[in-house]
Amino acid sequence: MKRLRPMAPRPAVTIAGTGGLSIAVSLVNRGSQIKLTLGFSVMMRLSLAAAAFVAFGFAGPAQAFHPFDETYGYVMPKKFQRGAREEPVAPVFSFGSSKAKKAAKLKSKNDGSFGTPKKLAKGPANMSGGGTPNISAVAPPKVSFPNSYGSGTVVIDTAGRRLYYVLSSSSAYRYPIAVGRQGFTWTGTQKISRKVAWPDWTPPAEMLERKPELPGHMEGGIRNPLGAMALYLGSSLYRIHGTNDAKTIGQAASSGCIRMTNGNVMHLAGIAGIGTTVHVLNKLPSNIAKAANSGADG
Repeated sequence: MKRLRPMAPRPAVTIAGTGGLSIAVSLVNRGSQIKLTLGFSVMMRLSLAAAAFVAFGFAGPAQAFHPFDETYGYVMPKKFQRGAREEPVAPVFSFGSSKAKKAAKLKSKNDGSFGTPKKLAKGPANMSGGGTPNISAVAPPKVSFPNSYGSGTVVIDTAGRRLYYVLSSSSAYRYPIAVGRQGFTWTGTQKISRKVAWPDWTPPAEMLERKPELPGHMEGGIRNPLGAMALYLGSSLYRIHGTNDAKTIGQAASSGCIRMTNGNVMHLAGIAGIGTTVHVLNKLPSNIAKAANSGADG
């Protein structure tokens, strides 16, 4: 009987997979057993796959967007907006003039939009003033007023913010008023040229330049800033008129006109006729002011 020789082991067969995973097959004939050995290089392959995934992940284009990453369209919040940089004005030499000193100061800050002032929207061409209710006259107190103006004269004390209607050489009605803001006050003598109840209001061109949002024309009514009555002074732009904003009485708040409460202006219009002389003073003489401020005329 022939002795069977053990078969020499065949060379291993390697099968490469598409997923980067290889299978090593070794066939060994030991007697009646055939042993199949599968070898998996798992750890190495997984490590390489993980590295490739990370690399591709960072190299690819970003799909997410965060607003704070975009700076080209950034708009600074209003509370952090800075005003325009101050620019020096060329010095003006005029031997200590107060106006020259003011002109030499730095320009004031604008509205905080990096040097570009906001452009206000233009107001409507025409606007309703609202209703025109009946306003009852309200008489002011009578006070001592030693004067030589003559009865039936109006005297305006700009500094004291009072209007006096002279009754006699020793007394007058005293009305509280609002006067022009700083830079809008004036002095002089005019006559009442006309009286208009619930007058229309047409802002002058200079006012529209300062406040373009105002209407070009506003009909008379309770929303109209001229109030229930206007007494026009000569051919000037100034008037003695009522107001729809009574809280401004006693203040320097107007653009040069004299404001009164609607009740007071109706009372004044009832006693001051066309042609009445109106004296606008910076302030009353001290003796008259002292008497007028001492109290009501007995």
